[in-house]
Amino acid sequence: MATVFRWLIRIASGLIFLIVAAFVLTYYFASRSLPDYDQTLRVAGISAPVEIVRDNADVPHIFGETDDDVFYALGLAHAQDRLWQMTMLRRTAQGRLSELFGRRTVSLDSLIRRLALYPLAQSSVDALDARTQSALRAYAAGVNAWIGQVNDGARGRGAPEMWLFNHAIAPWQPADSVAIIKLMALQLSSHLEEEVLRARTSLILNDDDRLNDILPTAPGDGIAALPSYASLMPGVPRYAPNTRMAFDPMSPVVPRAHAGASNAWAAGPSRSATGSTLLANDPHLGLTAPSIWYLARVELEAGGVIGGTIPGVPVVMVGRSDALGWGITSSYLDDQDVYIEEVNPSDASQYRTPDGWADFETRDSIIRIKDAPSVTLQLQWTQNGPVLPPDQYDLGTIRPPGHVTALGWTALSDRDTTIQAAMNLMRARTVEEGIAAAEDYVAPSQMLTLADRNSVGLKLIGHVPNRDADHVTQGRLPHFGYLPQNRWDGRRPYAENPEWIDPVGGIVGNTNNKVVDAPFPGHVSFMWGDSQRIHRWRRLMQAREVHTRDSFIEAQSDTVSHTARSILPLIGADLWFTGEAAPDGTPEKRRQDALSLLAEWNGEMNEHLPEPLIYSAWLRALQDRLIRDELGPLAREFTHVEPLFIDRVYRDTGGASVWCDVLQSAPVETCSDIARMALDDALIWIDETYGGALESLRWGDAHEATHDHPVLGEAPVLSWFVNIRQSTSGGDNTLMRGRTSGAPGAPFRNVHAAAYRGVYDFADPDSSVFIISTGQSGHPLSRHYDDLGDLWRRGEYIPMSLDPALARGGAVGITVLEPVQD
Repeated sequence: MATVFRWLIRIASGLIFLIVAAFVLTYYFASRSLPDYDQTLRVAGISAPVEIVRDNADVPHIFGETDDDVFYALGLAHAQDRLWQMTMLRRTAQGRLSELFGRRTVSLDSLIRRLALYPLAQSSVDALDARTQSALRAYAAGVNAWIGQVNDGARGRGAPEMWLFNHAIAPWQPADSVAIIKLMALQLSSHLEEEVLRARTSLILNDDDRLNDILPTAPGDGIAALPSYASLMPGVPRYAPNTRMAFDPMSPVVPRAHAGASNAWAAGPSRSATGSTLLANDPHLGLTAPSIWYLARVELEAGGVIGGTIPGVPVVMVGRSDALGWGITSSYLDDQDVYIEEVNPSDASQYRTPDGWADFETRDSIIRIKDAPSVTLQLQWTQNGPVLPPDQYDLGTIRPPGHVTALGWTALSDRDTTIQAAMNLMRARTVEEGIAAAEDYVAPSQMLTLADRNSVGLKLIGHVPNRDADHVTQGRLPHFGYLPQNRWDGRRPYAENPEWIDPVGGIVGNTNNKVVDAPFPGHVSFMWGDSQRIHRWRRLMQAREVHTRDSFIEAQSDTVSHTARSILPLIGADLWFTGEAAPDGTPEKRRQDALSLLAEWNGEMNEHLPEPLIYSAWLRALQDRLIRDELGPLAREFTHVEPLFIDRVYRDTGGASVWCDVLQSAPVETCSDIARMALDDALIWIDETYGGALESLRWGDAHEATHDHPVLGEAPVLSWFVNIRQSTSGGDNTLMRGRTSGAPGAPFRNVHAAAYRGVYDFADPDSSVFIISTGQSGHPLSRHYDDLGDLWRRGEYIPMSLDPALARGGAVGITVLEPVQD
């Protein structure tokens, strides 16, 4: 027995030793890729020494003799901290994920290959001016210099992920940076999905009034009636099963509910306490670890520029110089159209055009797949755009027999000069110069908010399709590509894009709301990203005669829901304080307790309060009860509450209260009945999910920000190290927006938010502030992986100064690049 015990001790000790040794070795190899910020590197490709001074938040401040030397150093800094993220963005844009991840990503690669994002980016490089091309080459050389350092200096393959997905890193090319911007355009575009969903909903409802209830147009005039989709496409089945591939965290295609959003506003001298200007911007994107944003300062020949960059792209996309600040928000411009292309029944290689049958433009593309045979795609293009397969975007559900679907999209340009516009914007000194610089901007379309020391402005930038006034569906539904009136005729002149400079009220701003009320085709869009936040923003802006940096910060951090304040009195009108007090422990008592809490609530979506969770669960259950019987399985596509729909129903706008009656039941249910039943549903769900007393609930437990690693976020054990989770305030319709997932298992998780925030004060520019949602480093073992996350969660910031002395005073390291002598 003693011998057995001794052997068990030995085996256990051996196992412990092996586990510890494996952990130590793993840590050693992973930590080898942590960069040393305090060193001197001799590199080829620069004309004179360059300094990269990293302040105590790991923000690089780059000083060099020429712009190209500065962009070179920015490329090296990006690669030091975010090499894995950069290579993943490039692989995604190239449609080459399957070389690393196998069959899992074949459908993603297939879509990207069909869109031809990378070939279009390669062609676009030749359309750029000489200065931009030179900057792109210098940036690429800097990235490649760091890759060379990794290879020569045994720096752990450049990133811990490279040990798990080992693959040779190709040299960085100028086209890679252009392709990443096109990839961002794909992530920020949702009109394709909106058209498909509108078509599917139209087929089921077959009622224009009810269609406009559930997919409402932002309030305003100028909306024309549309034909039903069934009358346009009689061959499409009314109830078609879903054909879309399951969502993958690595997918560049996000659900329509998580397409682009953002806030930006600026105050002119007349509305600023300092007599100069203020600007605030918080662009909203999907939360990831690390953040898509990377803070940097570059000292150009035209002056210093500081703000948010995207690793892989040598541009400060949002930020300021000493003279000009700029912010971006998604414009929701309708820059996509789905075309139904008729295939020649006698020759499948042809499709119908206004001039008769024409050949598809075709070419083959090979997708190499890890641990599986390669797949050869036949890519097809029409005059209107690329042909997309039926398993993408649910296109198979709205396509009549004998037809294919093609996509018209402004981003599918082989003369894309967006990066050139961003380069020129960094050198602009005034609002007028900034607007002029943005003329070269193609996609994604944005609302550009600008402020110099004396002026503010707002301009829609990006190519606007020129549609025919007789367009059959006005771009709101898929339509036949062979009809001449449905085709685009180039783009509208940049000068006609909506613009506001120094308005009488002294303040400009955008929360993705409707900005113009013009009839088609000068309408910009029928679908807007916000109908709610704008009300709260307008109230906060008008509540003060003059604003300060701190009042802008307060507005950026505001968590009061206008939606809750306006919707709750409607849906609870017949429920509050009615009936006798219910006995403890009964569903009626729990409902009364919930209503009592909501009656005293001011609509603040604070993470520590129970009311936001009760309210959110109630509205989610309410919308599901209203639409489930009419839409059936399609109701699953409506993952988020549409406040305008609830408002229309409970105000009986256009007879919308008909949604309250359950079609399959004999009684006629009232809207009060549905509201009461939905509240009971919500309370049952809350009890099953969280339990306990209603007063002890916390919104932050449900509204947890999920900064997940796109690749390793679901891996056992590793997810503990690479994912960042935080309790957060805000919600779908607050200025501090935390867009919820809408997923059945965790519907209120915060998955899409302001991953960058900045507030710029031009009375004292160096008092400006900014923050990102994680940290600067993409390395999980770095202390800078998540060090900014807690500040971001609490609505705090770090200094945004162009003063070199401040950067050097708290520097965590200074990297000196010295040119190799010939």
